[in-house]
Amino acid sequence: MIKPRILIICSVSYSLLNFRKDFIEELIQNGYEVWCAAPDFYDDSIKKIKAMGAHPVEFNLQRKGLNPFKDFKSVGELKKIMKELEIDFVFAYTIKPVIYGSFAAQQLNIKTFSLITGLGFTFSGVSFKARFLGQISRILYKLSLRKNNVAIFQNVDDQNLFLKQHILPKNKKSYVVNGSGINLERFRFKKSNEFNQGGAVNFILIGRLMVEKGIELFLDTALSVHKKNGNANFHVVGSPPEDLTFLASRLKKLHEEGVIIYYGRQEDVRPFLYGGDIFVLPTYYREGVPRSILEALSVGMPIITTVTPGCRETVIEGRNGFLIPPKELDPLIEAVNFFLDNPEKIEEMGRESRKLAEQKFDVHLVNTDLLKIINQNKK
Repeated sequence: MIKPRILIICSVSYSLLNFRKDFIEELIQNGYEVWCAAPDFYDDSIKKIKAMGAHPVEFNLQRKGLNPFKDFKSVGELKKIMKELEIDFVFAYTIKPVIYGSFAAQQLNIKTFSLITGLGFTFSGVSFKARFLGQISRILYKLSLRKNNVAIFQNVDDQNLFLKQHILPKNKKSYVVNGSGINLERFRFKKSNEFNQGGAVNFILIGRLMVEKGIELFLDTALSVHKKNGNANFHVVGSPPEDLTFLASRLKKLHEEGVIIYYGRQEDVRPFLYGGDIFVLPTYYREGVPRSILEALSVGMPIITTVTPGCRETVIEGRNGFLIPPKELDPLIEAVNFFLDNPEKIEEMGRESRKLAEQKFDVHLVNTDLLKIINQNKK
């Protein structure tokens, strides 16, 4: 029996291993031959993709900015790959793979499933550049999705925005899934002795250290609380973009002054999650559902995050954490002080986080939904 071939298109190969590994394996178990297209495969990622039973294929993609010549070259390369491999279905995620993968697939009448993994700063930025890129992104999304088969969103706010702004035609099928899901075994629940035992309370932020993700608010909070309360530790895991030299300097300075503990980028964040008490992400960056929060939910940490779309889905207010307004310092300090004043709530609320991860964000539940969407719409 000939297996249907599905091409997964992404913008960075590590996301296939970190975020889509379980999905790829479940596609293979369900009888699909899986090909993975990315612009930056390296020896180790190729080996790991093949070990999963999938097939890597590389194409050129300029991840950032707009260069019509290079971008349309990507469309041509993807079209060639689809044609030569006789691809039956395309599954693309993140903005450029969705847009250019859709353009290529449309020319070959290949059914396409587009996963919108958040809208990024181009839909929420206030600078001229961000607003300009936002307008271009809207136009390209609209052109690429009008003949697409299915659009899949990771939160209902993004789906509603696409429909309200007529980016997605109302007659097109669209679905919402609960983020990328989290592997509950890999991010196991904390053991009893890993919860706070009455010592200093550890607040931790993990992720790409972009201004839009609230890193400066976290640092301002650390400064404010550090002056008044010696019972709080603030941990930062991640690294800022190369162009944010001012942020790199500030992180180094605050680390040297003992205000924060800065670890830089880490391949495996699990030891830091098990050593932390409360996870903090004061972001206003529009993600589908932040992966870092899902990891923290799974290990059993209370969450402090914002009402930004994609984040609000991860917190039941007062039960497993707190939702605060984005870009506001005082509510963040207030939420931090709650846990300093009520450390006995850390384990109780952490257990509620794990329950939410099990009930809503288990990767196998999310992948079951994705497979159901693909199987229902592949004819």
